Amino acid sequence: MLFRSGASCETIPITAPDRDSRPPYRLLCSPGLLHIDTPQAMIILASQSPRRATLLSQIGIEFRTHATAIDERVHDDEGAADYVERMALSKAAAVRDSFPDIPVLGADTAVVLDQRILGKPADRDDAIDMLLQLSGRTHEVLTGVAVLADRPHYRLSLSRVIFRDISAREAAAYWETGEPVDKAGSYAVQGLAAVFIERIEGSYSGIMGLPRSEERRVGKECRSRW
Repeated sequence: MLFRSGASCETIPITAPDRDSRPPYRLLCSPGLLHIDTPQAMIILASQSPRRATLLSQIGIEFRTHATAIDERVHDDEGAADYVERMALSKAAAVRDSFPDIPVLGADTAVVLDQRILGKPADRDDAIDMLLQLSGRTHEVLTGVAVLADRPHYRLSLSRVIFRDISAREAAAYWETGEPVDKAGSYAVQGLAAVFIERIEGSYSGIMGLPRSEERRVGKECRSRW
């Protein structure tokens, strides 16, 4: 059965009343389509991020989503590259015990300005302050991707984003859209904040949360196992 959907993809259990004896169904994602199937998933995505699920589905990798909460606080004197590596590996490791025979992918993204990690905003004032710090400047976006399979694999994607000058009024109006509330750096590159961006150097998908180049390596690794 095929269902057309414009929404992002995620895996959910579905129970058919007359098929209780069969394994749970899962959703296999492809652009604009959800396909119900029953085989075992090729990979576990240790994330509830709809953006990462969408990016992974677009290259045809079969997956299930399963995430466990971990402590995401930055350690004292921890650099951004070390932080995203620790987070990506920790997210994957937290799920790995539940799926010992399936590769698990964990990822983490950090927005970095002047070697400081800009996390999710605490409130309206914090978000506006972050956006004004980014205004007219170049910042970095680091995404770490870890895959735990027969042995651990880790890759780091580093991109640069150049913002045009942003007024306090624009920053406040953007906050009112609700988009910055749960976003690192208080903006979403694929959303309304695109109007703030003058230029990108590096991986657009990496800035979104899962670089395409690493997705392809994940796919190659997984297909070699099944």
